[in-house]
Amino acid sequence: MTLNILIVAMSALLSLSASALIDSSSLASAEVAVRMSTQDGVDTYRIPGLNCSNNGTLLAVWDNRIDSARDLQGDIDIGLCRSLDGGKSWLPMQTVLDMKEWGSLPEKFNGVSDASVTVDRVTGRIWVAGLWMHGLLDGKGKWIKGLTLERKNWVHQWHARGSQPGFSPKQTSQFLLAYSDDDGETWSEPINITSAKREQWWLFAPAPGAGITMKDGTLVMPTQGRDAKGEPFSNITYSKDRGKSWVSSNPAHTNTSECAVVELSDGRLMLNMRDNRNGREKGDKNGRAIYTTKDLGETWQCHVCSNSALIESVCMASLHRHDYKGKTILIFCNPNTKNGRHSMTLQYSLDDGRTWKKSVLLDKGHSYGYSCITSINDDRIGVLWEGSRAQIVFRAVSIKELLGEESN
Repeated sequence: MTLNILIVAMSALLSLSASALIDSSSLASAEVAVRMSTQDGVDTYRIPGLNCSNNGTLLAVWDNRIDSARDLQGDIDIGLCRSLDGGKSWLPMQTVLDMKEWGSLPEKFNGVSDASVTVDRVTGRIWVAGLWMHGLLDGKGKWIKGLTLERKNWVHQWHARGSQPGFSPKQTSQFLLAYSDDDGETWSEPINITSAKREQWWLFAPAPGAGITMKDGTLVMPTQGRDAKGEPFSNITYSKDRGKSWVSSNPAHTNTSECAVVELSDGRLMLNMRDNRNGREKGDKNGRAIYTTKDLGETWQCHVCSNSALIESVCMASLHRHDYKGKTILIFCNPNTKNGRHSMTLQYSLDDGRTWKKSVLLDKGHSYGYSCITSINDDRIGVLWEGSRAQIVFRAVSIKELLGEESN
């Protein structure tokens, strides 16, 4: 029943008119339309991620949905743009993850989606993750033979048995990474880390957005999947050897999916999760699921503000930690509503997420509602989101504007 709710929600979103997302004439002066529908021959840009390199370069990633707005499976690859001036302008788009016609199947049966970008603060290496879906499985989880460009079969990794237990591309969707050691100018060939998956899981996937480097140097990516019964969960995947090997943690919570991770002031990790229960719960219990861990996801504890403080309409959301003048600030962004996807709002917390204050209304219009936040420098953050007036929008926000009178 949970997966059916997800599919209905996705179908409703995909019914949005593309024409409503391509007019940037009404963008606020502080905003930059980074991607527009049909730009560079791409029908739809979706699923933004954002991070800032050690050199101060902004790195924005997203889905290039070549033929339509639809999710996997389809002709989709991971695009990236860099900004050298704090987001005022963006260099031409690069393609970071594209499996082309792998396995002699058309590109429409080799899509890569749901990008996440992580900067190794120790080495400066930049990692981009994406989920690759090869071919199609039928309603019983069996490989469909004879797929050609003319075939119109479609299934999603979260739908029915679109991804199954196992490790091979014909069994389960694949977790890919690419890295750059030159500030994002060039990228490695794809690296497959699906072996970090537990064999019985139906799915192991990046959660779109951004990963972090902990104070002890551990790389942490927010991730998600489907367990041995096909039920969705959220967790983390981490590396203690600079990305040579990766470990996928225990699930933090069930019936959750897309998530964001930060390190709290006491060293615990906080995972802020899309909770599918909120599709029906619109009362006092509507809210993001929030759990913490002090042992890299071996065990998880429910946070005091879980399912209460940060309302949602069942959508991806972003969470970021910014240190400012001795303060640890948690910054959260999502469509601030229990119904629909509109009112993209920044909120902040000065007490490790126990209490939250609404701050900046980024976009009151309807959109797909995904977002990502990063620090640009000590005094500014950057937000990349799916907007109502352009498909991918960027805005720099000063910490003083975020905190308002509390900045004095």
